[in-house]
Amino acid sequence: MQATESFDVSYENAILKGDFQPAASSQHILLLHGAGVSSRATASRSGLRPGLQQRGIATTSFDCIGHGDTGGVLSTSSLHGRTRQAEAVIAARKLAGPLVICGASMGAYNAIRLTQTQQVAGLILIVPGVYTPAAYDLPFGPLFSEVIRRHRSWAGSDAWEILKQFKGDLLVIAAERDAVIPLEIPERLVLSARQARSRRLRVVADTDHNHLFPLLAAERPAEFEELMTLMADCGRQH
Repeated sequence: MQATESFDVSYENAILKGDFQPAASSQHILLLHGAGVSSRATASRSGLRPGLQQRGIATTSFDCIGHGDTGGVLSTSSLHGRTRQAEAVIAARKLAGPLVICGASMGAYNAIRLTQTQQVAGLILIVPGVYTPAAYDLPFGPLFSEVIRRHRSWAGSDAWEILKQFKGDLLVIAAERDAVIPLEIPERLVLSARQARSRRLRVVADTDHNHLFPLLAAERPAEFEELMTLMADCGRQH
């Protein structure tokens, strides 16, 4: 098995740190991490990237500004900035479309936004967060937090309209006991994708926002393998 390849991508005044994890087949997924203390390492610790690699699926991931090895000041970035950082990695790494993009939590919204500028065959959204357009350009910080914490601010998200135009495969994975993301969000995301080639919602019982994959990998391997299969099939040419 080939070794993981680390890479640097210049973005404005930052150097984005990432890596490419090769695998046996030509299948490839771009992984976008969430907010808080998340980084590209999260998908490795959770068992997600190793699970995909074992199924022959290569992955590319990177740390957004303010996270992981990229570091830097979070307040110099934004939701819009994260989307542009992903675009910079796609361009620098010459990731050819049609892409399969997987976004977790906040990264799910960035993945949805990328369908507007990239050719995307498969979209995998894990415990997905969506946001009001009013927050898109705001620097991460107190004002951003104030806007997104307004009651049901997510209901006015542009994610629903964006997904109405999506024509690839959509897989949404939700946690039954998610205290961060109301189940209404993943349900509405799937309903919005009216033109999708396929669309599926998988609600994982007795899991929460932060421990879905780690729990399954450690305690419920059959369900973990089921999700790996669903992810492997998403975006695959039929």
